[in-house]
Amino acid sequence: MEGVRSSSLLPGTLRVGSIMKKVKNSNFGKQSKAPLFDTLLGHAKRDVISLHCPGHKNGRSIDKELKNYVGEEVFKFDVTVFDEVDSLHDPVGPIKKAQELMAEAYGVEHSLFLVNGTSVGNMAMLLSACNPGDSIIVSRSSHKSIMAGIIMSGVWPIWVQPKIDQNLDLIFSMTYDQVKEALDKYPEAKAVFITSPTYNGIVTELSKIADLCHRRGKILLVDEAHGAHLHFNDILPESAVEAGADLCVQSTHKILSAMSQGSVLHFKSKFIDFNRVKKIVSMLQTTSPNYLILATIDLARRQVVSQGKEDFDKVIDAAEWGRSYINKNIGNMKCFTRQEINKLGFDLDITKLTVNVTKTGLSGYEIENILAKEYNIQLDYADLFNLVAIPGEGTIKSDIEAFVKALESISKKYHGKQKNWILKIPSLATEMVMKPRDVLLSNSITKVSLKKSVGHIAAQTLTPYPPGIPVVIPGERITQEICDYLMDTASKGIRVSGQENDKLRMVKVFTNF
Repeated sequence: MEGVRSSSLLPGTLRVGSIMKKVKNSNFGKQSKAPLFDTLLGHAKRDVISLHCPGHKNGRSIDKELKNYVGEEVFKFDVTVFDEVDSLHDPVGPIKKAQELMAEAYGVEHSLFLVNGTSVGNMAMLLSACNPGDSIIVSRSSHKSIMAGIIMSGVWPIWVQPKIDQNLDLIFSMTYDQVKEALDKYPEAKAVFITSPTYNGIVTELSKIADLCHRRGKILLVDEAHGAHLHFNDILPESAVEAGADLCVQSTHKILSAMSQGSVLHFKSKFIDFNRVKKIVSMLQTTSPNYLILATIDLARRQVVSQGKEDFDKVIDAAEWGRSYINKNIGNMKCFTRQEINKLGFDLDITKLTVNVTKTGLSGYEIENILAKEYNIQLDYADLFNLVAIPGEGTIKSDIEAFVKALESISKKYHGKQKNWILKIPSLATEMVMKPRDVLLSNSITKVSLKKSVGHIAAQTLTPYPPGIPVVIPGERITQEICDYLMDTASKGIRVSGQENDKLRMVKVFTNF
């Protein structure tokens, strides 16, 4: 299918539009610098007397048990804003230089460091691209931070029903055809919001979608939280920065080596005012950023530019070995392959391992718990059907070997009764009567029993896990199908995110309509 990367792409093949080889071959001297880290390190080594926040004073008053374990020197990086270390909200020194190096590394016009994770980046993208009353096309399977951005920006969401593959027990992001259909139906839409890769590493047709959006004068926003590494290894799928996203946010901490909360917002657009983006990001971020997190973003960029291809070659080899071993040797577990995903019109980040465990008779949650308690292995995510292992730049093959051997042991040791679980969701193309922002800021909200909620305007978000997709969203009219789905979910004891009691009996609705 057009727009899908070939799974036979050979290591070392130069990707069109990639800056990675240009940086390594002609300008790595500049990229070898880490201006923010170097500044903070120099400051820490001078052992400056701290008469500024924070109160632990270079680690002096940190709890002794913590300090004995991690040491005291690291706390010298926890400083406040002053000229030497620069200001995240108005950078003119090392933070500005670090962000410029980040932009160069990814081949974009500007990059902004985030210390509130990709969640704040998602909110910033919506607020930067849209004005109150604008409409935006977005998949129902997007991260929960998207709803926060929709509420804050006051936009009308045009929801797209995510595709589900019941053979693989997977939920996909929007396809090119779905985006085109939505734009044809709603030509007034200001922007399109895509999540790619998904949690399972599935990448959609971003280049085709970007071309479509820009030909029609639309803005493309991409939540690429799980794709900060894609740009630096030619075997991996195309990144949003190469595909032509106007704004793209990446979690530098998820796969690369930055500390948790460290993310980056990339800008490359003729449709958006960058000064507005800067102001929005400044409004949303703390005025007391953690400089250690900022330093690790700086270092993660230097590391992935200098050795990302080699590092991820090793991660890919380990993950592919694990995928092959599971499929050949563990009969009641299965990992889908890149070839299978290609046939469905998508591509796959092959560093990720999704293991389907339905044939074991155990849920993914149960096996996740066994792995943690008995094998000292903690996964990132599990649901009824799958386990998701997320290797990163620090993963070594022995980690994957331990994971695979533990699964092999579990498959022999534990057996459950085969369950007829089916991954499904109701039709979510419901009537959007009010903007989510207007509902949530209203005082005209009451509770009705779930059984009597049909026809009412929802005033809360309800998200069953699985599949982790909101089936009720503020401003939508609740249908009989959704009501029946939620009642069935509640009867099975499945926890619904957003419910306010142990069981889902009542639903918040808007009354003054």
